[in-house]
Formats: sequence, C-alpha cells, structure tokens
Amino acid sequence: MAGLAESGSNPDVDLLYDINGLAKDAPLWFDRTMEYVGEYGLLLAMVLLVVGCWWSVRRRGGAEAASSVAALVWVPLAAALAVLVNVPIRGFVKRPRPFLDHQGLEVLVSGKTDFSFVSDHAAITMAMGVALFVANRRFGLVGIGLALLEGFCRVYMGVHYPTDVVGGFALGTAVALLLSPLAMALLTPLLRAVEGSAWGGWLVSARGARAGRDEAGAGRGAEETASAEERDLAA
Repeated sequence: MAGLAESGSNPDVDLLYDINGLAKDAPLWFDRTMEYVGEYGLLLAMVLLVVGCWWSVRRRGGAEAASSVAALVWVPLAAALAVLVNVPIRGFVKRPRPFLDHQGLEVLVSGKTDFSFVSDHAAITMAMGVALFVANRRFGLVGIGLALLEGFCRVYMGVHYPTDVVGGFALGTAVALLLSPLAMALLTPLLRAVEGSAWGGWLVSARGARAGRDEAGAGRGAEETASAEERDLAA
C-alpha cells in the first residue's frame, strides 16, 4: 500500500495535495476550526445525533420501540468493532502517514506516529452513520453526511491519503451491515426485557416507563390489599 503513494503522479497523491492545499490558502482561524472539527467535533456530533435519535424513538414508543433502541445500541458497538478490526489491518499494511513520505503538506495535527491505512476516524463515523441509517433513515442520512465530511477533513488536515479514508468508509460500512443481523438478534430480546422492567423501561419507551410504574403501583396495591385482608381475618 505504501507503494501507491511513492509517485507524485499517483491520483491518490494528487488528490491529497489538491485537498490539503486548501489549508494553505485558508485563514488560520479556519484551519484551527477544521482541526477541531476533524479531530473531535464530528465524533461528538455523531454521538449527539445518536442521542437525538434515541430520544425521538423513546418518545414515540410503540411495539417497535425495543427493536429500534436495539438498533441504536448497535451504533456505538459497530464503531468500536470497526476500530478493533482495523488494528490487524493497519499492522499488516503498515502504510506511513502521508507527511512522512511527501514534502510540502500543511499538517494541522502533529504527533501522529501510527500507520495511516485505514483511517480510524473514517471507519468510526461511517460505521455509526450506516448503523444509524439501518435504525432510522432520516437520522442515518445526516450521519452518513457527517462521515463524508469527516473523511474530507482528515485529508484536508494532511494526516491521511484519500484511499485511507475510502478504506475506512468501506470497513465501517462492512462492519455495520454484515454484523447488524447478529447484533439485532442478540440486542432486541435484551431491550425488550429492559422495556418491561420497572427500573429501565424509560430507556426504551416513555410508554414503557409509565407501564413499569403502573405495574409497580399495581403490585404495591395488591400487596396492601392482601395485608388488609390478613388483618381482617386475624381480627
């Protein structure tokens, strides 16, 4: 993979210089903004998007609430698995960061010493975006858009080749889609049990929370009635 980047005539390298060259022409404040957005901001935005989707699903409730929340639980798990799968890939490919092999790049984030292929940030955000799309198309489309922006930022910052980003997108998509059926088979029964519980129903559905409180109240009422009948019999 490192050989792909040895020639400046390589389209991967040409696109790297074209996108990263935008950072040289941009004002300092914009580069600092892109640095934060590409390193932390979009990851935080993805988390907030998942939380927003969960809140929407929880308020709506209904018979499919448990399976919908199970799909949302899969979102961060898919991202974590994508990172784990990337560990042996990076160790096998051993592609250096682009600024180590090419001069003149505007590197916005220093101290990157690990291998370049594939991009963890691209894999994480795309895994979350695709998994979120499976759970909710409206929120998922926004998530995929954020993932694409993340990929652009990583090249703009000079820390990844475009093919690192494409590889991250492919990895995140594969993990989110291929393992989704297994994840749903395992998570859906668990979330249904949580929905029916008195202590965790609110995590799945606002209606589930009310049902849990009603069930708990009915249980206490039955106990009080039984106690009253026992006292009457004793008297």
